[in-house]
Parts: sequence; structure tokens; C-alpha cells
Amino acid sequence: MQYGILEYLERQLATFDEVPFGAVDAALLSQACMLDAPWAVPAIPAGDQRRHVLDKLFAHGGRPRGAHFRDLARAERFDTLLCGFTPTELKRELFGLIASPRFRDLALCDYLSVFDEASHTQFAAMTFIWRDEFAYVGFRGTDTSFAGWRENFDMAYREPVRAQALAATYLDAVADHLPERLFVGGHSKGGNVALFAAAMCREDVRARIERVWCHDAPGFRTGSSVLERAAHLAERIHMTVPQDSLVGMLMDVPVTPQVVHSDAFGGIDQHSLFTWEVAGDDFAYVERVADASRTVHDAINEWLAAMEPRDVERVVEALFAAAAASGAADARAFLRLGPDTLKSVREAARRIDDASREILSQALGDLAAIAVRRAGRDVAAALFGE
Repeated sequence: MQYGILEYLERQLATFDEVPFGAVDAALLSQACMLDAPWAVPAIPAGDQRRHVLDKLFAHGGRPRGAHFRDLARAERFDTLLCGFTPTELKRELFGLIASPRFRDLALCDYLSVFDEASHTQFAAMTFIWRDEFAYVGFRGTDTSFAGWRENFDMAYREPVRAQALAATYLDAVADHLPERLFVGGHSKGGNVALFAAAMCREDVRARIERVWCHDAPGFRTGSSVLERAAHLAERIHMTVPQDSLVGMLMDVPVTPQVVHSDAFGGIDQHSLFTWEVAGDDFAYVERVADASRTVHDAINEWLAAMEPRDVERVVEALFAAAAASGAADARAFLRLGPDTLKSVREAARRIDDASREILSQALGDLAAIAVRRAGRDVAAALFGE
């Protein structure tokens, strides 16, 4: 019998002492990182304060102090608490976490959020502690802001982007006052920066990491030094993508992802973890990703490989100039990531300067030509709107 992760949350009554922390638990906590509650979750301690945090956390019989999920259930806060693309499902998850004997006693701490439009930075992290047994260091995925999406695109030509550097710094900073056993993870960009942090953190911290969970996360540019560093963690990396993955098929990853069955119809809808199915205590896996997902991966990698980093940067700058000119309220309205995407981008490009429009038009034409050559015109049209 298969069911969704929210049903798993409501059905799984065993504590982590009874059933070990696993992939579905990591997915739920990666989504919990979309709960924006700086008013409730203690901030990451600074400087010398870190030396005293461990004693404070476990001052009461081994039960960590700090926020719990019940502290976040404030109706007057919902407008800002529930960020991301799926606020309705996230609200249901919150109440499931509050009720669950598996999750309700987790301590939430070390909240950190950095948002800066000028540097295209959208970063947030939070740590979840189970008694003195283990900690899950979770990183937030991309929100709906243009800054957050611009940072995703910046990964195609720049390393590290600021969110990646912040993730490694964050992991090093919190590890000193956490239990010995560490899990690290996230969904979408959160999974990318989690893997970056695990690969680039201090050696003594990296040695404590039992598992890195990357849920439908974009990879790294071909030849990235992170891929080489991450390869040493290969046995501890658990990557998952849905069968029609788009985001998780972007660029290169150090291990072969496991493929999860999603009950959503389209690739971008399958990016939502709330559409992923569970069998027992783990995800319901299928044999491989769909051919269309592989085509997207191969076409975009070939497209990026043909350009120098500065050329990719110019394309990204032109794309987001078009986004600004489109009048879209946020990235969700502009980057629909479906068959009409390139058409929408080209329509928006009519409103930008001639030089940017030429750069963008040439780049999108090149991508479409690669897709046609690799998959045929009909498939390319279905994937890219060409």
C-alpha cells in the first residue's frame, strides 16, 4: 500500500528510538525548514556563546530546550510563517508534526536567515535535535522570490554562491554544540547547499555526518571541485528525484539518485515532496527517471558546456532583466517551468534592451536546437515549448 508523506506523518507513531530516522523523516524536516519563525526558534549563537549552548540545551534530563513545533502554531503568524510554493500542505504538515509522537518532542534551534536582493542571496537553516541522540541540520529550499531563483541560476556559472558558502559556515558553527550523530539535508536548493556544506565543512564535522539527504536538488557545474570532494562521501549521500524530475536533473551530481514515485502529473508539480509516495517506512521507488527527464539533463548540460562562465552569466542577467520587465509578482508567476516557459520568456524579452534580448534569444535558440537534435521536434516542443 502506498500513500503520501503527510499520511506517513499521521500514521507513523513510532519514536526514533523504535524506528530509526530515515529518508521520509528527512523529507518532512526539509519541508519544515520552510516554516519561517525567527520569533520562536532560537537564533544561531554567536562566538563564545557556542561553548555554553550544549549545557543549556541538555539542562533538563537530556531533553533539549528550545522551540517545539507547537510553538509555531500561531494563526496571527501564518501569513509569514508558511513560505514557499505549497503553504496549504505546509500548514497541514505543521499540525501533523505537533501531534506526532515521532516529531513533537524535537527541539528546534539555531535559526538563521539571510536575504539580500543585491547579492541574489536567499538562505535559511534550522537544526532539529532528538534528545542527545542526533541532530538533523536542515537547509531551506528556494522560496518564491526573484533573489532566491536568481541565486539558483547563478550556480550554473559561479561557485560558491553565497547560500552555499553560508551553508558550510553554518554547519561548522552549529556542529560544536550538537549531538555527535549528524544528519544534513534539504529539498531543492536546500539539498544542493546541504551537500556543499557536507563536502566543504571541517574534517572533524564531516566525519560525524551519517547521511546527507538531497531531495530533488540541482547538482553542480561539470568539473566542479565540490563533486570531487562529495565523491568521498558517496556512501553517505542519499539523493532522490521523482520519476519526471526537472530540478533534480539539472547539472551533475556525485551519486546516482534513487527515483521516487510521485502521484503528480507534470515534472514541476512532482518537485513538491507532498506528491511523493511512501511504502512502509521508506519512499516508494521506481526503476528509473522518465526519458524526458534524462533529455532535459543531457540537453542543459550540453548547452552549459558550450558556454564560458561569463557567457552563462550574461544569459542569466538577460533572463532576469526579462523577469523584471514582465511585471510578474514573483518567480513563481514568471518561471512556470513547463511547455510555455520559453514562449513566456520571449514575450517578456520584448521589453528589455536590444543587447540583452539578442543574448537571451540566441541562448534559448541554442538550447531548443540541442533539444530537437537529441529528442526530436515533438519531444522538444513538449519539454521546451518549441
